[in-house]
Amino acid sequence: MNIQPWHFVYVTDMQPGSPKSYRFKPAFLDNWNTAREQIVEMHPEFILIGGDIARDGTLHTWELEEMKRDFDSMNIPYYAVPGNMDAGNKFTAVEGPRTNRRDTQICVTSELIQTYESVFGSHAWSFTHKNVRVSGFCDMLLGSGLPEEQHLKAWLESQRSEQADNPNNEHRIWLMHYALFADSIDEPAWDITKDEEYIEWYFTVDHNHRDWLFELFRDTHTERVITGHIHCRKDHVAGGIHFDLAPGTAFSQWDDRWPDGDPTLGFYRFDVDDTEMKRTFVPLAKVSARTDGYGPGGHPTEEMRDYSLAWEK
Repeated sequence: MNIQPWHFVYVTDMQPGSPKSYRFKPAFLDNWNTAREQIVEMHPEFILIGGDIARDGTLHTWELEEMKRDFDSMNIPYYAVPGNMDAGNKFTAVEGPRTNRRDTQICVTSELIQTYESVFGSHAWSFTHKNVRVSGFCDMLLGSGLPEEQHLKAWLESQRSEQADNPNNEHRIWLMHYALFADSIDEPAWDITKDEEYIEWYFTVDHNHRDWLFELFRDTHTERVITGHIHCRKDHVAGGIHFDLAPGTAFSQWDDRWPDGDPTLGFYRFDVDDTEMKRTFVPLAKVSARTDGYGPGGHPTEEMRDYSLAWEK
């Protein structure tokens, strides 16, 4: 195979928000616009989007629609998986210890998935471009018990069969939103009810689904699994697979979790040729210095959302 060098981009956790919402941080939007400009100037053959496209896509469909128009205007093919801010958090039947959120009420639902898909299309997809096979899906569905979970598992099994049987002559990448693990593929199950384990629970795939997905990735000759959600750059390797915890563009978090974690805002560029796929971190050309804005962070309860604060009514 004679492949001329080419490149693509991965970006995640833009969360630009909206001045029509109950909360808005102009710096997040500034940072996305900076990343957007840098990406357009690179002329990638396509863009991979790792989720958290919107700040409050689970509440405001128009936030998803506005970002869809923005992506379309870039005139570059793109493929997106939803984040928890777009389609709901991973499922839990019990509450966590944090009083400023109700974990059981912010999980993924069929309605949220359907709304996301009405804007961006299927939450599970796979394609081959030249010598790279890319597959993405909404991992928040795992454990939800929703009809969409069963459809997703059937689709994932079909990918296992298709990609395992094909000759391994291409790079294989998977996209999810949540990290498969925080430290090790063999780490214990995190307990949502324990304050000291809540953040690990919040940022990672539950233990039982982790093992199943890891087997899927091995069976499909995966080279890299790229994830968002954490907003901190960290590299893991397990079973010969690179697990790339990607940087965000809006803001950083969990930057004190690992001694080699990097909270610098930016995105990834991948350069591909006949033999190699090289990943490069691209920091934002400038990070917004704006500190104005309004409204709470995190996952505020309904009574904490004050739309009278909105700059645009």
